[in-house]
Amino acid sequence: MNKSKVMGSTLIIAGTTIGAGMLALPLASAGIGFSTSLIIMLCLWALMAYTALMMVELHQHADSQATLHTLALQILGKRGKWLASLSMLFLFYSLCAAYIAGGGAQFGQRIQQWTGLDISGQTGTVIFTVLVAAIVVIGTATVDKVNRVLFTLKLVAMASVLLFLAPNVTQSYLLSMPIEQGLIVAAIPVIFTSFGFHGSIPAIVRYLDGDTPSLRKAILVGSAIPLVIYIFWQIVTLGVVSQPELLDNQGLTALIAQLSTTVQQSNISHAIALFADLALLTSFLGVSLGLFEFLGDSMNKTHSSRLITGAVTFIPPMGFALFYPQGFITALGYAAIALAVLAIFLPVIMIIKARVTYEPAEYQVPGGRAGIALSTLAGVLIITAQLFITAGVLPALG
Repeated sequence: MNKSKVMGSTLIIAGTTIGAGMLALPLASAGIGFSTSLIIMLCLWALMAYTALMMVELHQHADSQATLHTLALQILGKRGKWLASLSMLFLFYSLCAAYIAGGGAQFGQRIQQWTGLDISGQTGTVIFTVLVAAIVVIGTATVDKVNRVLFTLKLVAMASVLLFLAPNVTQSYLLSMPIEQGLIVAAIPVIFTSFGFHGSIPAIVRYLDGDTPSLRKAILVGSAIPLVIYIFWQIVTLGVVSQPELLDNQGLTALIAQLSTTVQQSNISHAIALFADLALLTSFLGVSLGLFEFLGDSMNKTHSSRLITGAVTFIPPMGFALFYPQGFITALGYAAIALAVLAIFLPVIMIIKARVTYEPAEYQVPGGRAGIALSTLAGVLIITAQLFITAGVLPALG
């Protein structure tokens, strides 16, 4: 297999994983401390890598061009396809709602800084959504060109932030312990969404022509890169701002302000703001494009239908953001439910069915029944945690 293709696939997985969910990590970890969040991240990375390898095993039973819906239809029938479709739709809408809620507030602040105009948060949210919607509706080629520039800038900004914050890390801050046991469980759904890349697996399978060794390498390395970056990000955020300060001023805008104030350097203030803006914008562009294409599959490819599809894509999540402007963390938590179905339960169910229906695949994920059982248990824990947060049994984050 061409090494450049494997490298490209590795970077696609890493790029898909690293997004606005990274900004939520310090907020979700504020009440549990660095050590506990590190353990949770390691466990969730292992879980997501394991279920991704399940998908590699499953794709051996199908054509290399098969999408997730095709695979679900082939192995589980129409019910499986509907489960995959509904979960994908719920995931896309939840993520779009999170990114509009977080990005709209930041965009309004940028307009005030650049123009001096005093605009409301709702107005900033609407303008932000309309601008992104216009790029997406114009076409994928436009999104690609815009995203390439933004992603490059995001990497530069991220490196600058890590370098600026690292010398300001205080060891005692990193040794903080959980202030409440319920916060440990409550943090799991949000951290879980930061490791989601399973939607890109069918595209990677097609790109690598279903070559199993190359797919395994791309998945393991591609998912490990975000893990390493997340660990450094947690060190420089949880180590710069004390736990009481993080808990007193929850929210994405407050986190950015705290980091900037603590370091007390104008350059780092701009770098942090730029990174946060770009992380939200690149994630929003990618997810909204996926939702737009997903909804547009059943519509005629005409000019008017693209406008209708754009309205259906952006109006519902914008409505959530307008009525619940502080819902960044909440929406990510709900996204965890759909992601658990897509990335855990669906692969588990298909693996069980495929191992009974088909001849043994050349590559089988190690772990046997124990691995399947542990993955299922983890999925139940993630969904239960989010349902308990919604019911008020567990404390809400952010």
